[in-house]
Amino acid sequence: MNETTLSCDVLIVGAGPAGLSVAASLPDELASIIVHQDREIGLPVRTSGACWMQDVERLGIPEGMYKRMRSNEVFADKEHALIELGDEIPVILDTPKLYQWLARQSDHKNRRLLMATKFLTTRLREDGRYESTVRARGGPEQRVVSRYVVDGSGWHFAVLDALGLVAKPERLAVGTEYEYPLGRNADDRVIAFVGRKVPAGYGWAFGTAHGTLRIGVGVIQPDTDASPRALLDAVVTDRAYLARMGLDLQGPPLVVHSGILPSVAYDARLVFGRVIRVGDSANFATPTLGEGIRVCIEFGRLLGEKLGEAARTGRDGPLQEYERACRRKLERDYKWGFLVNTRAARYTPAQWNASVRRMGQAGPDALVATFRGEFPRAKIARMALIFLRQYLRARLRRIRMRLGWG
Repeated sequence: MNETTLSCDVLIVGAGPAGLSVAASLPDELASIIVHQDREIGLPVRTSGACWMQDVERLGIPEGMYKRMRSNEVFADKEHALIELGDEIPVILDTPKLYQWLARQSDHKNRRLLMATKFLTTRLREDGRYESTVRARGGPEQRVVSRYVVDGSGWHFAVLDALGLVAKPERLAVGTEYEYPLGRNADDRVIAFVGRKVPAGYGWAFGTAHGTLRIGVGVIQPDTDASPRALLDAVVTDRAYLARMGLDLQGPPLVVHSGILPSVAYDARLVFGRVIRVGDSANFATPTLGEGIRVCIEFGRLLGEKLGEAARTGRDGPLQEYERACRRKLERDYKWGFLVNTRAARYTPAQWNASVRRMGQAGPDALVATFRGEFPRAKIARMALIFLRQYLRARLRRIRMRLGWG
């Protein structure tokens, strides 16, 4: 091999929470290379960082890397609901700190980070290994030869697309977020807003551990052709709208964040021989709220362990165990979560008013399950009954109009 060719056991494309978690749980003796397009781990910020206290504790995320939220509210055009979540506490993760912490967990391993480096393509060689081409900014192309390739590239599906295994998603959740000085806003309050201001999506605002306020808008494209930044600009310049939500923005935004997530039905196939997907490339973000860091860490760690077993034994069975574990945990919940997602994307302002009114009347169990994207069979039965009633009412309404009954 020449000087522009690198070799490793596992090539990981993407240094988000999933890819970093894979590297952290690989056996020490395995050589890995992480290719990351950004210059720093965790920057720029591409996610709001929403999560839950129970998952923070379960995953061992240290204090100081998240902010607990004490008050939860939802606003529609004509409705406002205080959301009771019982013992469940939402948190906002400090994602740069969190990602850097995840990266440090593999510092002692045989791991190399290629920052500001773009993955270009890959191919399967005759010897059964993969030869990938990458390029650092301003540098020459390099080849990376590996036994396994992990696609943690997010919505780009970079490896899968290069090999023609899975096409890039056409339906995407696209978001823009502004960060302001906290000012007189509460630092432990999280709000969501829906309706006319955010077609085919929702907005959010919350305080952070840095003494700032973040406010953002996310939409589903192509369900709407509206620009999230244009929608956000309309929100932050509407003083009456902000005042209704109890928000006071001081000066221009300090920072602008943006991010993209796949918003497609869950695909249970994650393993393609020795190419494996994880994180947003595997549609791990919850379909309801689009928060998936906890899922990415959990199953990224599992994939690292199973890759270690596969490399040691020469069998692909452990990789199938990873795929089956993800299917058991996610497939049913994400199927129903995607149904909620696609229906909500078509909601009219009047339907959002009714939905927020129901949220104010619902108990914590139902709200937490929906927000977390977890749908036990009893909840699915209730949802099916609601959808059937809505269908029958709409059908009856059309029949009455056809017959001229008003």
